[in-house]
Amino acid sequence: MSSLRQSEAAAPPRTRAQAPRQVGTLAAIGAVLGKELRLERRAPQTLVAMAIFSATAFVVFHFALQRDTLEGGLAAGVLWVTLTLAALLGIGRSFVADRDEGGLDGFLLAPVDRTALLAAKVITMLVFLVAIELVAVPLFALLLLGPSPDAGQWLQLAAVLGLADIGIAVIGTLVAAIAVRTRARDLITSILALPLLVPVIIGASQASEPLLSAGTGGAPARWLAVLALYDLIFGLLAWALFDYLVED
Repeated sequence: MSSLRQSEAAAPPRTRAQAPRQVGTLAAIGAVLGKELRLERRAPQTLVAMAIFSATAFVVFHFALQRDTLEGGLAAGVLWVTLTLAALLGIGRSFVADRDEGGLDGFLLAPVDRTALLAAKVITMLVFLVAIELVAVPLFALLLLGPSPDAGQWLQLAAVLGLADIGIAVIGTLVAAIAVRTRARDLITSILALPLLVPVIIGASQASEPLLSAGTGGAPARWLAVLALYDLIFGLLAWALFDYLVED
């Protein structure tokens, strides 16, 4: 009996409800990212829409411009306008499933750092953009591009694509978080995203122009720096504002 009393005395006092344990940020990012990729794998509506738009746009440009090949600034403009408009299709649907199925509210109630949702959405958009570019860029080269870049220029073009994709993904996620609770979310997403993406389009086009020309020039370092700086600025803005944007 005495030992039982001693064990009861040593036991910590019970509380009515235990506080929920904080989930690690990396674990939350992995969970949300896995959910997003599983949903897209089961019903790849976003990727299919982006791929069809890109292919259709390149075919239309091929016949509308009445030129067998493009190079330089014109080729860069066609490439980046098409990729940006295709990205808008994915941006517009970034938070739709979360809002319609209550996933966004559930995440906000969970003991998780909300920037984990931002990071997971940005990574998801990056995966979508890379997947589309693996199809769209070879198709662009086949239908429209004149002299094929050499291996070094392709590597530099991949760097330009990577920097531009980061900017598109961060800005797109930020804008989608603003527009998700509005009625005309598709319209508002485009209205907000396009002006913010103009510097990305300009920087990527200027950096790509010498890579898509007949010469052997490389990507201008200043435009790569512009893209990197723009990515950094909006990355910090998204990190600072996202917590407030997802509130009701």
